[in-house]
Amino acid sequence: MALKLITAGESHGPGLTCIVEGLPAGLELDREAIDRDMARRQLGHGRGGRMKIETDRALVTAGVRHGRTLGGPIALQVANRDYANWEERMNPWPVDAQVPEVHLPRPGHADLVGVWKYGTGDVRDILERASARETAARVAGGAVCKAFLRALGVEIRSHVVSIGTVTAPPRAEPLRVEDFEGVDEDPVRCLDREASRAMVEHINVQRKANESIGGVFEVVAFGLVPGLGSHTSWEARLDGRLAGAVCSIQAVKGVTLGEAFDVAASPGSQAHDEIFYDESRGYHRETNRAGGLEGGMTNGEPLLVRGAMKPLPTLTKPLRSVDIATREPAQALRERTDSSTVPAAGVVAEAMVAYVLADAYREKLGGDNVDDARQALERYCERIGWRR
Repeated sequence: MALKLITAGESHGPGLTCIVEGLPAGLELDREAIDRDMARRQLGHGRGGRMKIETDRALVTAGVRHGRTLGGPIALQVANRDYANWEERMNPWPVDAQVPEVHLPRPGHADLVGVWKYGTGDVRDILERASARETAARVAGGAVCKAFLRALGVEIRSHVVSIGTVTAPPRAEPLRVEDFEGVDEDPVRCLDREASRAMVEHINVQRKANESIGGVFEVVAFGLVPGLGSHTSWEARLDGRLAGAVCSIQAVKGVTLGEAFDVAASPGSQAHDEIFYDESRGYHRETNRAGGLEGGMTNGEPLLVRGAMKPLPTLTKPLRSVDIATREPAQALRERTDSSTVPAAGVVAEAMVAYVLADAYREKLGGDNVDDARQALERYCERIGWRR
């Protein structure tokens, strides 16, 4: 059965909902682990006032009993505490008060195109759903997908590679799971301490200049079995599924898999990962330029996915725009915003990568109970001689 992840809700509405359908029964969930991911999404130097209001937790309302999945759809709800301040403006039902409309679309946001597409005269009808606040629901659902992957020996981590013009130096050795210990305690979730300090300073300088800052994050998945995805059709190729999922995150404008742009500029002899075999390790590679993907399938190496995030379009010093009611020149809408959310975007990308990988495992292994999936995985690894 294919896995489905659906979210609903608006930024300042009563709350957000995520439904995950297609996970097997018998999977143990850890409430603290889910809420820990919710809190991680709120981390990072450069966050704005909204994070002082919200303390996100995921309330499971369906599909789980006594900490184990039942095999049906799993529903999770995330309350918006800030709704108390927006009840008149965002109430699902008519209110007596006169609620002013918003007519000032922001360059770089969904505002103007959404107004055209959906035939509304109020930009708030668009911006509330387009807001990155929606990703809180994705992280809740992604945490459930991570629990399934963890039961199959897979761990997912993320870190920040660059913020603005500051880039962490390349690492001499391949990343391991243990390298990520303490990454969430870093103010920008960067693995290089010197680069982290420079990133924090860069955010401070740009914030004082009324600017927002983008950057690049990386997600790494460890413990994947070879053969997830397929070469047989374009929609089955895992490269495209991962790229689409990560690029669906608000403000993400580019995704790379492995050393994509570096190998594009390299000769073939330096672009591919040579194959070796010995009795103790079995088949293995000494490099991972492909980022764990060949022919649309995982090849057993760690999966490496990077996302490039543009600066946020809501600025404390707004850009020029047009009032859609009068068509006169105006400044774009100014709302509460963040200076940088690259550290948080990495956590959201973990959730999206987890969803795609969990879906690929469900396709491959099937099973109504999580033990069925485990047993199918063991049989598959035995057949191909894979040593995890």
